[in-house]
Amino acid sequence: METFFLRGLLLCWQCLVIPVLGLDFYTAAVYEHPSVLQLNSTILSTRSEALEIMRENLNIYQEQVNAASKQGVKIIVFPENGIHGFHLSRPALFPYLEPIPDPNVVQWNPCLHPTVYNDTEVLHQLSCMARNGSMHLIANMGERQTCEQSDPKCPPDGRYHFNTNVVFDAEGTLIAKYQKWNLYFEDAYDTPKTVQHVIFDTPFAGRFGIFTCFDILFYEPAVSLIENYGVKQIIFPTAWMNLLPLLSAIEFHQAFAAAFGINLFAANQHHPEYNMTGSGIYTPLDFPYYYNSETSEGKLLVAKVPIITSTQNHSLQQSKVTNYLEASPLQKEGGKQEQTGPLESNDPGYVFHNVMMFDNYTFTSLTGLQGNLQVCSNTLCCHVAYKRSGHTDGNLYALGAYDGLHTVNGIYYIQVCALVKCAGSSYDTCGQSVTTASDIIDFRLWGNFSTIHIYPEILADGMKIYRADARGWTNNNYYMTKKGMSVGLVTAAFYGRWYEKD
Repeated sequence: METFFLRGLLLCWQCLVIPVLGLDFYTAAVYEHPSVLQLNSTILSTRSEALEIMRENLNIYQEQVNAASKQGVKIIVFPENGIHGFHLSRPALFPYLEPIPDPNVVQWNPCLHPTVYNDTEVLHQLSCMARNGSMHLIANMGERQTCEQSDPKCPPDGRYHFNTNVVFDAEGTLIAKYQKWNLYFEDAYDTPKTVQHVIFDTPFAGRFGIFTCFDILFYEPAVSLIENYGVKQIIFPTAWMNLLPLLSAIEFHQAFAAAFGINLFAANQHHPEYNMTGSGIYTPLDFPYYYNSETSEGKLLVAKVPIITSTQNHSLQQSKVTNYLEASPLQKEGGKQEQTGPLESNDPGYVFHNVMMFDNYTFTSLTGLQGNLQVCSNTLCCHVAYKRSGHTDGNLYALGAYDGLHTVNGIYYIQVCALVKCAGSSYDTCGQSVTTASDIIDFRLWGNFSTIHIYPEILADGMKIYRADARGWTNNNYYMTKKGMSVGLVTAAFYGRWYEKD
């Protein structure tokens, strides 16, 4: 009963249309940073050698703050591991770490009082950037804390290493820090003893929450901040490695922001050689983003952002229920292909299995210029009604479903409906990485999800992202529609997370 009540609320929120006149805005920036890396991550550096590398990155940060200040930026976000790089072993990471006091206990402005704590050169420089640029500044850095051997969780080397975001206000005061909860194969770091829900206040836009990279795939602390604490503006430093067809950075981060109707400030590393690129300022009104896998340049992304309060959740983006693809009964919701004989491999609705992103999906193929298909996995049934342009170029598309526990590179339960362009003309290429497409496809996609946490994705040719024309709950199905795209469709998907079954 609670699930369907929440579904009703979501649908009602999406049907509200609030005029944007009278909304307040501020200017924000994220920087996609091609960080200077330690060339040999196994070499043990001295503190002075580590500082030399970090200052190279901090000098680039300073340039971005200067450029942002000229554009009236109030808040700027830098990526995860942007100052010290990544792939460092635990001993090799140590010289890059600094002690970071708890801002809830100690009020400290490193720019004004740089000698209060030893080995805090990075904190000092970040603080002065914020102060001299008159903006809130968020950066990710390594933190160290000594611990006693009487502490049962104290590592053998006698110290904790934390992947930490620091927040400075426009005066340079350290006002918040967050220690990453969901580590992604980060053996050099420790998980904090308890999950942290970090919220900080600003004079220009109210409250912000903060978490890091892999956190976004889990209920704690990401969803909890939004649902339990009412935070509608999220700071998100990340070092995100794109994984197509469902988890490229711009694709999933925009979907996460759209699902909750929030502002999400995603600052990624820029290292195409590691498949790291894709940053954005995702808001209910607009979603400027940056994706570049061809060159090594970073990017300062600046945008006007609407202030969202807790009473405006889901109200800034117009969404409506539409009757879609009015055609034969075969194309209406719930319609099925009539089967008069055995399905051959070239028949519409041919069912097959392929591994997509390490999970065994059940697929059915699309053929012809229009149709209506269904495919199921466990309790999840996915449907698509589609109408293709007259020029299909022989491209193969498939509708896939997966309802189960994902166990590779993290353990979490997903329910996914995905319309994907296959990498080739054979069925065994469906689910592989694709970035180009020429087929214009109008579609309605829906499924009988058991979770309310569903992230809608539309990815098009050349890594272009779209939002749905309409989406919401109807007849116990979650749906979205899209028509009239200007470029070919690569992927249209619902990435559902059933957090209770993790």
